[in-house]
Formats: sequence, structure tokens, C-alpha cells
Amino acid sequence: MSLSVILLTILGTACVLYGIMVLLIRSGTSFFAVWLALGAFFLILGFLLRSGLIARIPKIVRTLFLIAICAGILLLAVCEGFVLRGFGSRAPAGLDYLIVLGAQVRKDGPSAVLKYRLDAAAQYLRENDSTTCIVTGGKGAAEPISEGEGMKQYLVSVGIPENRIIVEDKALNTVQNIQYSKALMSSPDAPTAIVTNNFHVTRALALARGQGLTNVYAIAAPSDLLFLPNNMFREFFGLTKDFLMGNF
Repeated sequence: MSLSVILLTILGTACVLYGIMVLLIRSGTSFFAVWLALGAFFLILGFLLRSGLIARIPKIVRTLFLIAICAGILLLAVCEGFVLRGFGSRAPAGLDYLIVLGAQVRKDGPSAVLKYRLDAAAQYLRENDSTTCIVTGGKGAAEPISEGEGMKQYLVSVGIPENRIIVEDKALNTVQNIQYSKALMSSPDAPTAIVTNNFHVTRALALARGQGLTNVYAIAAPSDLLFLPNNMFREFFGLTKDFLMGNF
């Protein structure tokens, strides 16, 4: 068995197992299917190489396929480079607003991803007592309450006064998070920070500027290292989609 076949088999198996793991945590999205599809792709490609069937494919087709793969890898690398740039984002003191982007809320409270965001926001709010916090997110099909309401409840439980929190409970995606939150602000020019996980900062900031926030920063909350590959890979598709849709 050639080294290429061995590597493709290992990659395919690893992708399938990782996709199953992402599925089992019930993250609220179907992105695990991308890992399963990628694993199947690697395994099938390994089989074609091992069986010699790939040599029967016309050379021009194989060449175009290789070019497409290389272009995809290059685009992925560029996008992930931009994503990594957002990991250390911090905001200056004394901002008028924080906008905390929503994520899954469960019966027992915020998901781990959302709790990271809320804890980062709470820390800033304790250090800046004139800052108002907008928590934004509607109610998903599998959520007991809206994300905005769940986020408010959590912040109040960790000592943030209720009168410093504005709830936006209609948004169903990041673009709407920004749009609907902007409508609750005194001005789109007000000094504002978007609070989200490190892997999401680059896209969130680009969307905020695309929606007309002119004085905007970001606070990068941590994320779970085990699921960081999933989240960063998902951001690649998110950045590509929003770019093509003209959202920034």
C-alpha cells in the first residue's frame, strides 16, 4: 500500500470520527455532516488510488481536479489566516455598548460557546460601569427560550445589573444580530465592541462594519480547543458565503 493511500485512509477515518464527535455534542447545527462528507471523500479517493481506477480517468479531468483541490486549499489557508488575526482582539475601556452575539441556549443555560462570550462580556462590564450591554439572539427550534433572554438571565446571575442589559430576541443569524442591535443603539457611530468567540471575530467585525457600525471593536472570548477545528472550518464557509452575498 502506497504512502498516499495510507495518508488518505488516516485522514478519512479521522474526519469521520471527528464528525461523529461533533454530532454527539448536539451543537445545534448540522455542520458535522461536512466532516462526514470530507471523510468519505478521502476514503473514496484512497480506494480509487489503491485499486488503480483513478488511472482510467482522463488526464485532463485529473488535472482539472488537482487544480481545483489546490485552489481550494489556498483559499482555505487565506481565510483561516484572516480568522487567526482576530484571536487576540481586545477593546478599549469606556465603550458605550457591548453587543454579545447569540449562540445555543439549552434547558440548563447557555451552551459552552455562549458561556465563553458572556463571561468575557461580564468581565468588561464589571470594569466599565457606564457600558450598556446588548444581548442578541432569537429562539431556535430546539431552544427553550430566546438566546437574548437566556443571555440576560445568565448575566444577571453573575452580578450584572438588569438595567444595563438590553435584550434583542428576534435575530436568527449574525447579520440580523448586528442589524437589530444597531437599531437599539443611540447612534451607529457610538463606540461599540462585538463580543464573540475568537474564531468568529474576523467575520463578526466585517459584518458589523458592513452594516454601518463606524466605531466598532471586538472582544475575543475563548473557545474549546477540541472543537476549534470544527469552528474554524465552519468560518471558512461563513466568510465565503457572506463575501459572495455582499454582506461586507
